Amino acid sequence: MLQLEVTTMASAYNQSDGGRFGDTNIVGHEKCESYFLFRGETTLGEGFRTLLYFLGLAYCFIGLSAITARFFRSMENVVKQSRKVVEIDPDTNAEVIRYEKVWNYAIADISLLAFGTSFPQISLATIDAIQNIGNLYAGGMGPGTLVGSAAFDLFPIHAVCVVVPKAGELKKIADIGVWLVELFWSFWAYIWLYIILEVWTPNVITLWEALLTVLQYGLLLMHAYAQDKRWPYLSLPIPRTERPEEWVPGEVPSPTQENNVYGEYSDSEILQVGEENRNVVDIFSIHSNNGTAPVYQKVPVTDDAAESSNKHFHQEKDLHVLSLWKEQFVDALTLESLESRKLNSIHLRVARMSWQLILAPWRILFAFVPPYHFAHGWIAFIFSLLFISGIACVVTKLTDIISCVTGINAYVIAFTALASGTSWPDLVASKIAAERQTTADSAIANITCSNSVNIYLGIGIPWLIDTAYNFFMYNEPLHIQNAAGLSFSLLVFFCTSIGCISVLVFRRLTLKAELGGPRIWAWVTFVYFMLLWIIFVVLSSLRVSGII
Repeated sequence: MLQLEVTTMASAYNQSDGGRFGDTNIVGHEKCESYFLFRGETTLGEGFRTLLYFLGLAYCFIGLSAITARFFRSMENVVKQSRKVVEIDPDTNAEVIRYEKVWNYAIADISLLAFGTSFPQISLATIDAIQNIGNLYAGGMGPGTLVGSAAFDLFPIHAVCVVVPKAGELKKIADIGVWLVELFWSFWAYIWLYIILEVWTPNVITLWEALLTVLQYGLLLMHAYAQDKRWPYLSLPIPRTERPEEWVPGEVPSPTQENNVYGEYSDSEILQVGEENRNVVDIFSIHSNNGTAPVYQKVPVTDDAAESSNKHFHQEKDLHVLSLWKEQFVDALTLESLESRKLNSIHLRVARMSWQLILAPWRILFAFVPPYHFAHGWIAFIFSLLFISGIACVVTKLTDIISCVTGINAYVIAFTALASGTSWPDLVASKIAAERQTTADSAIANITCSNSVNIYLGIGIPWLIDTAYNFFMYNEPLHIQNAAGLSFSLLVFFCTSIGCISVLVFRRLTLKAELGGPRIWAWVTFVYFMLLWIIFVVLSSLRVSGII
């Protein structure tokens, strides 16, 4: 390990996140320790080293974009999973089979999409808590950093999602009631953070406070489900527009689509295999307002033929999944696609090949993620989360080095580079949802719910681990050193959030949609949201630096 001595702005750092930033301790004239520093680096200029670090961050962002896209694909397969329900037709007493969705759309957005994209923060913070268990003072990412991450989620990601739809295309929230529930719990999460750190037990977290923080994630799930089902007394009486039948509309994949091939067996084809060999036809229920709309049809057949056909189908399906997995590695090692070979410009072909060569390490690494068809996409889902967490860990270490070696204010680093790195999967997932879904529900739900998950689970779980251990071993609470400046950051965050939500409401009233619309207005909204984020970062940084 190489150690570099640098002079840093310790006072600004300590005010922002308690003087603890990953594995690097910065107090006055200290040593920066990291396995990412290579031997002989001190001979390079500070500007060149800074450039290398930021290039490393950019390369990690490229990898996060690629693996998050695969995560989203695997989640599609998980969400569209259905279960067979056998019933008796009351009129004919004949056996009928219908298929209904396993996942509720609102629950999928909160538990799969938002939890999945927030998994890096949750896993890294939990590992840090376990490694430092028994310490009476909490470390890791402080509350101020989480507020910065929330600002990145709310402003830049909304900005990107607004301009993602094609020119003139409008995408609106179909279920305003669910969105309002998610928005409430998102803002309440940070109000709760202020209450427990500034009002009830200043700079101290007790066991019951940590437990209540985690339990509120369950309350969010139940409240969103109650609103989606329009349960009396637990939901808002707000009508919703017609929802799509599928969470993401189906598409016909291109044979050259890089590592994103769904394959020849769609859900409808899987259900149709052997349908002439059963007593009834297996039919997907249309996703109506109450979640079910069974359609029945009787077909006389023989059971022996059904068993033979199903056995033959599953054998073909297994071979198909293996061939897809093999094709992933072939695609990863292919530098020039068929489309590139058809280009007339040799310079453009060389540029594309060079880009594919740069991406080759990511392509080969992510080829180990199993195809999405395997186990309904669950294996690919889990593998993707592990890769996302690993890359996010590298991002946090790189931001440590940038802050320590270059002397850049750690608060600015936390609110920009670190927040964007840990929230990058949120951005990519929301962007893909805004592109592929027919409504804006999941794209915007991922933003609001990710902010909730970061509090309820991202710091709730580490706090619960630490407070439980300290309570039973020492009968002591957990002390929070890095909550300075939280009240001001929250004040700025809520004020700028009002400006963001107001524009979304204005777009809904005038354009009848939150995302898309005329390009000029979409880009005006983009610039406005980015300005709100810049205002938040600048004001918070000036505050922690003692200028205001």
